[in-house]
Amino acid sequence: MPQTASTPAFELLEAPTVLDIEASGFGRNSYPIEVGFVLPNGRTFCSLIRPQPHWTHWDEQAAHTHHIPRHLLTERGLPVEEVAARLNADLRGLTVYSDGWANDYSWLGALYDEAEMSPSFRLENLRMLLTEAEADQWHMVKAEVSSERGAQRHRASSDARLLQLTFQRLRSAAH
Repeated sequence: MPQTASTPAFELLEAPTVLDIEASGFGRNSYPIEVGFVLPNGRTFCSLIRPQPHWTHWDEQAAHTHHIPRHLLTERGLPVEEVAARLNADLRGLTVYSDGWANDYSWLGALYDEAEMSPSFRLENLRMLLTEAEADQWHMVKAEVSSERGAQRHRASSDARLLQLTFQRLRSAAH
């Protein structure tokens, strides 16, 4: 990608594939409600997930964070099989990174268990890509990048892009 006046230099560095999941809440009975990712070339995917009949846990505090009403999931969410198949097709063979690895790993497992499929990619903790100095600066740099991007919907693909841009900004500062 050639650099243009509107393309910050930090976007040109090698970028990891980043995945983010929004969920019904936290803890044992929570489940994924939206999944999104961004590839190194900047292409994104995002999908609401139709809840399974036995997925009933709904945490109002989590809903205040993601702003996705439950009825929207039923109306516009894709079936778990379709979402899992799309993730497998787009992410096959890749290592994909998440900043909330423990939760996202569990929610991804719930998605694939329900779809009776296995992921074709590996999910890893984004933290493992960071040096100690980068990890120390992560939250500050993330806030800077977020501020520069302006108001964004709190959605899985937007969050994944923010994480990817933060990583690139940190990495560009190191070079």
